[in-house]
Amino acid sequence: MMPQLLTVRVKHQDHRPIRVWVPVLPAVLVLSPLVALAVLAVTVACLVYDLSVVRALSTGWRIFSALPGTIFDIEFDRTAVLVAIR
Repeated sequence: MMPQLLTVRVKHQDHRPIRVWVPVLPAVLVLSPLVALAVLAVTVACLVYDLSVVRALSTGWRIFSALPGTIFDIEFDRTAVLVAIR
């Protein structure tokens, strides 16, 4: 299943936390020209390095569809960033 929502929360010790919700499907549709260029670049790289194009693209899709439930929590100095993919 494709991820549905990306939640980003930035907390700074002195300020109020900032939260941003990004729906994945509209973002992918807006960025679809870049996705098409990325697929083209992967295809060319696979042909140059003598790899299976279908296998590379299917592996990329499997990684993308396994993202729901992933949480990144990064803390540095007095700032924390939490990214949750649902």
